[in-house]
Formats: sequence, C-alpha cells, structure tokens
Amino acid sequence: MLRALIYLLPLALTIYAFIDCLNTPEDETKHLPKVAWVFIILLFWIVGPIVWLAAGKLRTAPAGGGTPSEWHRAHRQKWVAPDDNPDFLKSLRDENEKDESVLKDWEADLRRREEELKRQDGEGGTPGDPAPPKG
Repeated sequence: MLRALIYLLPLALTIYAFIDCLNTPEDETKHLPKVAWVFIILLFWIVGPIVWLAAGKLRTAPAGGGTPSEWHRAHRQKWVAPDDNPDFLKSLRDENEKDESVLKDWEADLRRREEELKRQDGEGGTPGDPAPPKG
C-alpha cells in the first residue's frame, strides 16, 4: 500500500495543481505567465506542483478587500437565456415589425401591378403581347 502511495501522491498533487493553475485567472498568477506555470507543473511533475502551490498563485486578499477574481465575478455580465433576455425579445419584436412593413409594401406593390395589368387588359392586350397584325 505504501508503494502505491509513493506513486499516487505525486500524481494526485500534479493533477490538483494543474487544474488549479488552469482555473486561476491570469492576473492572480505570480512571477510567471500562466502558460509557463502549466509547463512547469507538467514537466517537473514532482517539484512543479509544490512550487505552484507555494509561489505561483496569489493567495492573500489585496488591500481592496476582495481578490481580483471576486471583482471579475461581481462585474461580469451574467449570461441570460434568450427566452428571458428582454433586449433579445425586443430585437425580435423590432425585426418582426420591420419584416411586416416590408411585406405590406411588397403586397401594395403587387396590387398596384395587378391593377395596371387589369387596366391594360381592358384597353386591349397584355403589355408583353405583340401587336396584332394589321391588314
């Protein structure tokens, strides 16, 4: 059992540090960019996770009272489903009204053309028919 623990403990620590590093916002990493920390954790899988946990992440709250990630969570606009989003529903309504006005204009144009065709039929022939031969 102890022999298995010798292999499982560093593996578990590496997995924990890797996931912790990936979930940490970029502005909370110390000394190196987040990509460099990921490589350190994966390449030096025994020492890398310990270094990450000791020196890689900002662990104390700044003087402002909250961590940067808390600030981001508080000021991030929350995603709303389209059914519940009033702006989206309003845009659909506006688009529907615009489509209806285009449809009404199109129907009015069709009626006008039909009336012209009826008038021309009454005067004799359709506009596309060739003139009857004289004589």
